[in-house]
Amino acid sequence: MGGRRTHAAVASLALVLVPAAPAPTADLKPATLAAFERYVALTEARMAGEQSGAAPFLRVDRQADPGRKAILNRLRMGEVVSVRLTTLDGRREIDVPDGLIHHWVGTVLLPGATMARVQAFVRDYAQYPKHFEPMIQRARVLKEAPDRFDVTMRTWAKKVITVVLDADYAVEYRSLSPMRVVTRSVASNIFEVDDAGEPGEKRTPADKGRGYLWRLNTYCWFDERPEGVYEQCESVSLTRDVPFGLGWLIKPFITSIPRDTLEFTLGQVRVGVTQARALPVLRPAL
Repeated sequence: MGGRRTHAAVASLALVLVPAAPAPTADLKPATLAAFERYVALTEARMAGEQSGAAPFLRVDRQADPGRKAILNRLRMGEVVSVRLTTLDGRREIDVPDGLIHHWVGTVLLPGATMARVQAFVRDYAQYPKHFEPMIQRARVLKEAPDRFDVTMRTWAKKVITVVLDADYAVEYRSLSPMRVVTRSVASNIFEVDDAGEPGEKRTPADKGRGYLWRLNTYCWFDERPEGVYEQCESVSLTRDVPFGLGWLIKPFITSIPRDTLEFTLGQVRVGVTQARALPVLRPAL
């Protein structure tokens, strides 16, 4: 939402439920997963065109005036601009039996920043609990290569119900030019956490849990321009459908948290990058 401090530690948008009143379990079914994978494949095919130059790189540049100018003005004022997206299969919406796909894109301007400063910030996963508190409770790099990070994180969120999740994230970076970098983050080994931090803490595989987060892919674009670096992040997540009789408890969480998390993380990147004065210089790989 415009004006709110928000961002995505690219890879940390996933969440887990610890409800005040127990919700029924919802196993992930093969047909539900197949629909999500089809949705992701079509979405990534669209992204490939944008990264190749067949279409404008940033979504804002694909908007017609005067809408484009209005969005750019909002970004220069410090807002995070987000919108819900839908990927179609031809002209048809993709049916997701027993599940919901949440697809959002958000953009923020990091004023006066360079690509080197931004990349140093977003790749510093050990500092994510500091930069993105309270959403990210802990983070640890499991494996690191020049353009790939395997990271494990615990995330937290509250929207009527409190949510805690453990998950691993495979984050890949790709430099399209010295001024453009794209990332792809895929969450795996997702666990719902009950009684987090307590002696009796219990972890349940998300596919056999309450269904508040089954899958999460996050894609970020970084584009350096004279006014700074634009960061655009797109998240595609899969949750259970809203069970009958529990909409009052569950619907606020699964419908608003994907957007809220995206906006929060983008906003926090803006805060962190603009405040960072002594970050180590990291040169994007060509």
